[in-house]
Amino acid sequence: MKNGYRPLGLACAALSALTAVPALAQDNDNHNELTIGVGAGMMPSYDGSNDYRLIPAVAIRGKVADMPFFTRGTNLFLDVVPNRGDSTIDIGVGPVVGARFNRSGGIKDSRVKALGELDTSWEAGGWVGVAKTGVITSDYDNLSVRVAYLKGVSGPNKSYVVTPAVEYMTPLSKTTIVGVSISADYVGKRFGGVYYDITPAGAAASGLGVYGAAGAKAGFAKVNLGLLAGKSLSGDIRKGWAVFAAGGYGRILGRYADSPIVRDAGSRNQWLGGLGIAYTF
Repeated sequence: MKNGYRPLGLACAALSALTAVPALAQDNDNHNELTIGVGAGMMPSYDGSNDYRLIPAVAIRGKVADMPFFTRGTNLFLDVVPNRGDSTIDIGVGPVVGARFNRSGGIKDSRVKALGELDTSWEAGGWVGVAKTGVITSDYDNLSVRVAYLKGVSGPNKSYVVTPAVEYMTPLSKTTIVGVSISADYVGKRFGGVYYDITPAGAAASGLGVYGAAGAKAGFAKVNLGLLAGKSLSGDIRKGWAVFAAGGYGRILGRYADSPIVRDAGSRNQWLGGLGIAYTF
């Protein structure tokens, strides 16, 4: 699908952290939980763009029979290892599914738009991670490390993306929490070919130069830094209403940043930010 889902996909990439805050302070007496976050985010119109759009977002997180699920960007993770409340170390393993909306609609730059919109890529894979509670500031802060592998199963991306991520969150009080995250995308060569290379026909249509280096081999395409702050409206960050602010910076790397799609029509510096509200049942 070339249109319709693009705005939601972009905003979720910025605001999936809406539901990460309540998850840090989950009530371990509850074996089933659900947090739903909605908001709006300002972010690039495609990966590598220097044009920005304000668009809506939805994110979820929870657990069923102590088995967590959560969104990160436009990906949904399921942890098949039950999360036990009496342990400060949590091992996570499970499947992940997602959608990639890059250049599937809403492109503002006429040159990139002339290259043609791309269909949505649907992806599936798995992830593994470990989290430790009570690390630095208190018995309640949380440090997690996660690696996800996604492979395109439908759409233009038939390649893979490996995403290592580190997240740290700490409560400042019973009602306030802050966090930071860093991640990177290591992509297969066919990924670079789809999203960053330009064929002679594409160059003739767009006026951008021919480019083939991005799809020559696999490599790190992007690094991301995110910041988050949340404030409960109900007096307890673990339940009820809460508001959140999220911001981030991404940098396109190496031969991907050298693509005319980024170098000439966009920017390797990618900024995003958003505000939202969430409710934990």
